[in-house]
Amino acid sequence: MTLAVWFVLTPNVLMLDYAGPAETLRMAVEIGGQLVVHTCAPVPRLRTSLGVELSGLAALPAHLPPHSLVIVAGNSHEAEDYARPEAHAVVSWLRRAPQPDTRVASICSGALLLAAAGLLDGRHCTTHHSLIEELRAAAPTAKVEENRVFVEDGPVLTSAGITTGIDLALYLIERHAGTELAARVARRLVVYQRRSGNDPQLSAWLDHRNHLHPAVHRAQDAIAQDPARSWSLEELAGQAHVSARHLTRLFAEHAGIGVVSYQQGLRIARARELLADRQLSVERVAELAGFASARDFRRVWRRYEARTPSALRAADG
Repeated sequence: MTLAVWFVLTPNVLMLDYAGPAETLRMAVEIGGQLVVHTCAPVPRLRTSLGVELSGLAALPAHLPPHSLVIVAGNSHEAEDYARPEAHAVVSWLRRAPQPDTRVASICSGALLLAAAGLLDGRHCTTHHSLIEELRAAAPTAKVEENRVFVEDGPVLTSAGITTGIDLALYLIERHAGTELAARVARRLVVYQRRSGNDPQLSAWLDHRNHLHPAVHRAQDAIAQDPARSWSLEELAGQAHVSARHLTRLFAEHAGIGVVSYQQGLRIARARELLADRQLSVERVAELAGFASARDFRRVWRRYEARTPSALRAADG
């Protein structure tokens, strides 16, 4: 299903709040992600934080398509910018436009506009560290969290802003188009998802990729495309265009993990996905994830999970 994304801007929009996540999503489309990205505003042209103008902006849509995603970018001087009639128009639109299946996200101070529209009432949320108290005042019933890259609560996502808008966009790509495509976009951006200590663990498909060595990335790409395959070190070295011995050293130095451990991590991640299908036995899950036996699967599983595969499946049910 194609996801319609609507970036919502107001005058003096912080350019990186908009351009960072917008470029991230554009790259996802270019690689093959099923997304359509729109940029809209209450006026057809507006100045940005850099002083340059954006023109040709679409009007705020009267009706959002099913399963739309609205992303409200932040501004450079919130006190003045959000007192403008254009910002009031966005707040009014946010109160009436989202449908039950609409997801809404904010970058940086955009959370203040969501708060003014009542979208953060009773929800966990965050914003730029300099605006935490302002957000608490704007949304007294919200649970405003500090030191978070982004927070997801139901259909509402809020981010700390500036470059964290890119982290949020990568997460949204992962949710909609899959971890492999998100990893490819992250690699192209030369940036990998960050999570604070209270956020869910970094996806195994993106973990250990925060380096710039092309040979190691080539080997990781090969493993990620088919983690169940019994890759030999020589085969991976051929993919990376280095010797097997050199790949072992490079992998440890740049990825911070051994080749076998990296593959096992991806196999466990794949197993977690397969466990959601209750028609598959644990033995079949082990086989599809690339393990030689259910016993081997459970042995490796214990390194990553405290609960057994069956217990995890029961808890998710």
